[in-house]
Amino acid sequence: MSELLERAQDLLGRARGGEEMEVFISRGVETEVQAYQGEVENLSSSASAEIGVRILVDSPQGARVGSAYAGSLDEEAIDEAITNARDNARFATEDEFVAFARPDGVGAATLSLCDSRVTSTSMDAKVAMAIELEAMVRAGDKRIRQVDAANYSDYLSDAAIVTTTGISATLERSGAYVSVEAIASEGDEDQTGWGLSVGRAPGDLSLEKAASDAIRRATRMLGAVKAPSSKGIAVFDPRTAATLWSIMGSALSGDAVVRGRSFFAGRLGEMVASPLVTLIDDPTDPRHFAASPFDSEGLASRRNELITQGQLQQFVYDTVSGRRAGTSSTGNAVRGGVSGSPSAGCRALQLMPGDYDQDEIFRRVGNGIFVESLTGVHSGVNPISGDFSVGITGLMIRDGVLAEPIREVTIASTLQRMLLDVIYVGNDVEWLPGTTAAQTLAIDAIALSGS
Repeated sequence: MSELLERAQDLLGRARGGEEMEVFISRGVETEVQAYQGEVENLSSSASAEIGVRILVDSPQGARVGSAYAGSLDEEAIDEAITNARDNARFATEDEFVAFARPDGVGAATLSLCDSRVTSTSMDAKVAMAIELEAMVRAGDKRIRQVDAANYSDYLSDAAIVTTTGISATLERSGAYVSVEAIASEGDEDQTGWGLSVGRAPGDLSLEKAASDAIRRATRMLGAVKAPSSKGIAVFDPRTAATLWSIMGSALSGDAVVRGRSFFAGRLGEMVASPLVTLIDDPTDPRHFAASPFDSEGLASRRNELITQGQLQQFVYDTVSGRRAGTSSTGNAVRGGVSGSPSAGCRALQLMPGDYDQDEIFRRVGNGIFVESLTGVHSGVNPISGDFSVGITGLMIRDGVLAEPIREVTIASTLQRMLLDVIYVGNDVEWLPGTTAAQTLAIDAIALSGS
């Protein structure tokens, strides 16, 4: 048993009669380096340790849960968190569906998600990576006028979740990232582009990939113009496609469905997408940077196939939303750290790969637009109604190849229509930070509003 898990288990002994208790302990170290003009502009290295406590008590109209957290594992802080959680439970709203998770018999996958090189790599080496990345971008193309920021960051964290209902889970994970934003100039015009590389440890990162990506994205947008209004095919690069799937994933939350806040509500078993779309949520896939053996309630992660060849198969649930829906958790509890309460959400989305690389998709599309960035997603997309209208930058596709860059353009459709109008899925999967991996995606019947 790990030291962190043992300490969490010991705290369960402080539960009183008639109480259920959950203890969530998390600790970690992280580094942030930002380079500018060959110097370190910002550098931070920090360690943290936190505890969250939830206490559940039964009442005539349902259970009441109180929660509290502390940013320290000192005994005094822990005592205060337990006391506050107990007091908060007295005033919480009664809810017949509120419950703590219980083991459901699903075994946890064995995953190796932590690389000790995060802590064994020297700070000098990490600083050097950020400085070198900036230098590579500045020297990579004469049109690069400035580098807004070149960044290196990493983390290593471990956590334990235990409950008096029998949950006992641990998680250890690491990650490392470099990112850079380049500014290209021609005449009085400026364009920006950013690149990144991600891995479990510093040795997994490619400065060359991040630098060339930023340079290419910035320089090929020079001379961008408004495109004429039209309706046709939009090809989304993996990063913008990841944004689309994240939005779709929020509508597949069982909590959103039971509250009537999803355009998927009442559609189980229907063909909601093109047969090319098989969408899964699989935190047991170690290639995904959101992979984890357990969810945020301590239940074992599992592979959930949400849409199979266009047919809606299931939603994702945590314990409470599953009870509201008359079903059980799918191992999809998420929460914002030890201070948050669990809710249902997709944890590691990915679309099953298609048959073609990006260039082949361009050739097959013939004419259309290539979407390289999205703006106004939070205000222009409604996962309840499905309305979709966002700003983009990108390039025209003409005769199967990329042509002139475009800007100040809006694309519009509905999420329902976009799913059905998927015509090509790429095989160029990018394992990105966050909860969604993605690849090139071509969608027909997109309205473009330009000049």
